[in-house]
Amino acid sequence: MDSKIKQTPSIQIGKNIRTIRKAKGIGQTELVSLLQLQGIDITRESLVKIERGIQHIYASQLKGIRDILETSYDELLKETD
Repeated sequence: MDSKIKQTPSIQIGKNIRTIRKAKGIGQTELVSLLQLQGIDITRESLVKIERGIQHIYASQLKGIRDILETSYDELLKETD
């Protein structure tokens, strides 16, 4: 079973994803397409909600995003000020 990872006020996974994604010049649609090619079930609508912090992210989605963005869990889960 794929577990959900909850975002907290201090650890805003979605905000971190958006920051890293934009820094690498990857659009939401492109990221979703790359995830789907890896067999990860996600829609652009879900990604938008995750980035806004209004939807939890699944562990498999987080791993896929980490791999595609070539980043680390530390960067994705770092605390925001």
